Amino acid sequence: MQQFDVVVIGAGAAGMMCAIEAGKRGRSVLVIDHARAPGEKIRISGGGRCNFTNLHASPMNFLSANPSFCISALRRYTQTDFIALVERNGIAWHEKTLGQLFCDGSSRQIVDLLVSDMRSHGAELRLSTSVERIDRNAEGFALALSDGAVQCASLVVACGGKSIPKMGATGFGYDIAAQFGVSVTETRPALVPLTLEPTMLARLAPLAGVAVDAVAACGKTQFAEAMLFTHRGLSGPAILQISSYWREGEEIGLNLLPARDLFEELRAARAANGRQALHTALAAHLPKRLAQAIAESEGATGNLADFSDKALRRVAQSVNDWRFKPAGSEGYRTAEVTLGGVDTRDLDSRTMAARTVPGLYFIGEVVDVTGWLGGYNFQWAWSSGWCAGQAA
Repeated sequence: MQQFDVVVIGAGAAGMMCAIEAGKRGRSVLVIDHARAPGEKIRISGGGRCNFTNLHASPMNFLSANPSFCISALRRYTQTDFIALVERNGIAWHEKTLGQLFCDGSSRQIVDLLVSDMRSHGAELRLSTSVERIDRNAEGFALALSDGAVQCASLVVACGGKSIPKMGATGFGYDIAAQFGVSVTETRPALVPLTLEPTMLARLAPLAGVAVDAVAACGKTQFAEAMLFTHRGLSGPAILQISSYWREGEEIGLNLLPARDLFEELRAARAANGRQALHTALAAHLPKRLAQAIAESEGATGNLADFSDKALRRVAQSVNDWRFKPAGSEGYRTAEVTLGGVDTRDLDSRTMAARTVPGLYFIGEVVDVTGWLGGYNFQWAWSSGWCAGQAA
């Protein structure tokens, strides 16, 4: 049986970062993954350019049953630290909107950086390798793998959540937690498109592909970003962001014309040219197809002069304060991350170690820490992986 100081299950962002840091400490490290290539989520992220962190990453950008849990890791390994790593490796990057950082070139540059650093610090990477059994013993953990057996003192679980199952995502990390008595909170798809009930979907189907800047709100939380109508419902950054806060049966509010009072705009248009059609006036502020659909849905045909203030206010409300209840979400199939996971009450926030199981660690998406869209989840992977790598 091969002996290692550390075995990391999962060759994603968190797992590879942990392996690098443990290797720097002189630990013998094995990283295993059932996938055929490392860092597949890194590879596909950011449209192939990897939104690898966010300039504004802070604890306020993360959801968890224990919001303070992520503070230690995010302070000990920051976005500035990862940017420095990227720059030391000669990877050019740029900022898009809202502090989001992307590679100028391919996301494979980030994967190659991590794999190269792992190997330079002695970590072994085994792909297409599955874990068939894990047992606790006096020396730590014995793992039966698809290609043999290994023994380790420290076991790091970095195999992610359930999102994007076509890439091999499973709930295996939660199973490991359950095996060793570590609690798992409720899990659900997050950063995911929302679906509409059939009647509303049929009415909005002609708008598939139309995008508009919007403010999406649920309760006291709101996001101002782009929104996209799809053939299943609604997507785009604003919808993905608010999906993490929405629960079934709750209402979502949308302002499709932020910072503009459409009622006053329509009144002014009526005064200037009462013979103008309503949908034409709406199209001065909104995409043409959307303007037409709003006019039709409100039964608002005719010229502006035909509409009272009350009627114009009703039309304006459907734009500035459209409220509806989604039918659901598209689920893990398209969710970017999994909300919930290994209960942070059972983990040490400084090391990511399980409090009641010496030598067992959980990092990255498998933990109940979920970031906003825009590079935050990668920063959590780097930060939590770095912390575990200092201790495992």
